[in-house]
Amino acid sequence: MAKAYQLNRDIPRPPRQGQIDYRAELNSQQYAAVTSPKGPALVIAGAGAGKTRTLTYRVAYLLEQGVAADRILLLTFTNKAAREMMQRVAELLGEHTQIHWGGTFHSIGARMLRRHAERLGYQADFTIMDREDATQLLGACVSSAGIDVKSTRFPKAKVLADILSLTANRQCSVEDTLEAQYPYFSHLVDEMTQVESAYKQRKLENHMMDFDDLLCRWLELLKQETDIRERYQDQFQFLLVDEYQDTNRIQSDLVDLLGAKHQNVMVVGDDSQSIYSWRGAHFANILDFPKRYQEAKVHKIETNYRSTPQILALANAVIGSNQHQFSKVLTPARSEGMRPMQVITNDAHEQAMFVAQKALELREEGIELSEMAILYRSHFHAMELQMELTSRNIPFSITSGIRFFEQAHIKDVTAYIKLLSNPADELSFKRLVKLLPGIGTRGADKLWQPFQSGIVTENSSQAEPSWLPTLSVTSGLKACASKVPKKSFAAWEQFQFTLEQMESPALAQDVPALIQHVLDAGYEDYLKTEFSNYRNRLEDLQQLAHYAEGFETPEDFLTQLALETDMEPARSQPEQTDDEARIKLSTIHQAKGLEFKVVFVIMLCEGLFPSERSVEFDEAQEEERRLFYVATTRAMDELYLCYPLMRFTQRGNGDFMQRPSRFLTELPPEVFEELRVQ
Repeated sequence: MAKAYQLNRDIPRPPRQGQIDYRAELNSQQYAAVTSPKGPALVIAGAGAGKTRTLTYRVAYLLEQGVAADRILLLTFTNKAAREMMQRVAELLGEHTQIHWGGTFHSIGARMLRRHAERLGYQADFTIMDREDATQLLGACVSSAGIDVKSTRFPKAKVLADILSLTANRQCSVEDTLEAQYPYFSHLVDEMTQVESAYKQRKLENHMMDFDDLLCRWLELLKQETDIRERYQDQFQFLLVDEYQDTNRIQSDLVDLLGAKHQNVMVVGDDSQSIYSWRGAHFANILDFPKRYQEAKVHKIETNYRSTPQILALANAVIGSNQHQFSKVLTPARSEGMRPMQVITNDAHEQAMFVAQKALELREEGIELSEMAILYRSHFHAMELQMELTSRNIPFSITSGIRFFEQAHIKDVTAYIKLLSNPADELSFKRLVKLLPGIGTRGADKLWQPFQSGIVTENSSQAEPSWLPTLSVTSGLKACASKVPKKSFAAWEQFQFTLEQMESPALAQDVPALIQHVLDAGYEDYLKTEFSNYRNRLEDLQQLAHYAEGFETPEDFLTQLALETDMEPARSQPEQTDDEARIKLSTIHQAKGLEFKVVFVIMLCEGLFPSERSVEFDEAQEEERRLFYVATTRAMDELYLCYPLMRFTQRGNGDFMQRPSRFLTELPPEVFEELRVQ
């Protein structure tokens, strides 16, 4: 078994006397897909089953069958994937072998658009805008449209860019996008549609395209220019598509259009790993492929070379609960291992303690930290875990790149509490006033001096020595109100009123209430206009309020926050500059395509995973289950599924039980062992 496991790890082998022995190099399922005859084909390649290997050998097989390299179009989702596959083909058949048309959808689109830009009214040397350029141009369009962004709470350009990008990729209207994902902006549909139209016109006038245009304009070109469409339909005798489950409507239409003549379209993917609907991926593309291509042959590659039989038994049980899928059963190529563990802890802190302790034990057993991963549904689920790893000096890296307490929205809200606790905190004052419209760095500097002078009031407290001055945020804000720019004054009044309420005895010592007050007083609206992932950031802040329940005073809370903010563990050895010796913390979305010897999946509680919003719709719930399936199939040797029983509130509000995720309760008891942590 071990030998077979090594044989199928996507490692290209040199050709044998110029001829690849496909039966020796591939298992029977891979061989059937690679040598599939002409005609449409859908290859359902399960997790860890050698998808890349299959696609690579398919390209080599076509070339060996005499298909010219320029008659093959290979479409991928990353340039890295395209380069690796083309390099492996060259190693199989000889360095002289080159695939002329291989790359991401966007790179192939750009190549074709450069050739035929004049047909769309563009110059051949049109500019491809990056994200920042596109955002700036959108901002200019909003200004030109004369939209009162303050009174309408119009989203910032970067959020608007996300909305229009999703609209383009889903080939729908702005109204449809707002209704589906941004209902709090539905009242602005007319204004956004106006900006969308102006943005398209400005791009054309300036001979500029954004990233989405590389697909939209490419599709437009093929649809409206018959001679160009027929030219490429003739040329591309075989189309190969990687990660087909992640394609959006435009990409699916492009594939169908280009493959319409020869019908030699082979798409490779795994419907059970379709987890990106929120960014435009269309699950029906892969599910309905046999309906669109009536003659399509479906190949299933189910032999898994990654995980132990016990992990695969659990993964098969997970995805088995989904109704809409191609049925498949991952079969192991590896020998027996330990059963996955369902780990039940009292609360999130105990969950974090278990994971940290287990990671240390595994390291003592010879498993490197870099071979372990801790996966979660949302970033805030790992808050307690980050603290625990830090306290134990366990080095870790986070794929998002930003640790929980270092995120902008966390720092914004805690700045309110810092300023209340210490009105002389210059950094917190300036951070908060710069959140107000019309006040930048220079404006904040000008306001600081009168604010600093105004915070000192007479000492009326009997609890403090008479020589110690009393500092009041409210007094300081009143003192500098006359210096506030006119365009910012309305927002300043709200800001002043918010802090005045927070400074009242009824609120001043209740940190969770202070956080909620900041949200209710306008910061939640600010999140909507500033960030396209508003809901995720709101959940972060709600979790922060829950965490704050464990502290009697704002000072206690801020002290602990300061200790936890430096999330980089101290080391006696020289600091690591890479992730080689660090345990990986990652959302499941970001871990797709990776594998680890040991995987911990945390916070498997109903309402957290699956998310509370998803359980209302069967389609969304099935995607959440696919996400859980992706998490379980990242594990090679050991898998720990963790959930805390309780959420403790230490301010007299009582405790409440958390239910285990439905994804756990659906599992048959024989596929896991239960461990209750004491």
